[in-house]
Amino acid sequence: MKQKLKIKLTDGAFLPEYKTSGSAGADICAFLSSDVLIKPMQRVLIKTGLFFEIPEGYEIQIRPRSGLALKNGITVLNSPGTIDSDYRGELGIILINLGENDFVVHNGDRIAQMVFAPATQADFEVAQNICESARGCGGFGSTGIWK
Repeated sequence: MKQKLKIKLTDGAFLPEYKTSGSAGADICAFLSSDVLIKPMQRVLIKTGLFFEIPEGYEIQIRPRSGLALKNGITVLNSPGTIDSDYRGELGIILINLGENDFVVHNGDRIAQMVFAPATQADFEVAQNICESARGCGGFGSTGIWK
């Protein structure tokens, strides 16, 4: 089932695109007036030219593209990034170069992917106790070998 999502595009910007019928994430492209060089361990904000009207009760999650991460060490710094339903500004993607070589982002490059998902807010209730579970307080590495 598909939900409508309104998008305003800056002239020349690229509409997000699902590359296959089973894709959960739609590719997001850079919208640049000139190339952007990202040196190793440098982070940059890449504009997209996209503005969303996200329905209440939904969010957009911004995630890395696996090919960029594996081949070049380029990833989304605050992954997953969350775009809230009441945000109306331009979508910017924070990329970081964790690779060993300089990386150049060109206009139209696929730099991240977005997942449009339901987002439920909690009604927080203060409690004196919470129920036990089989896992208990087991945290990092408690369910297997952690190296």
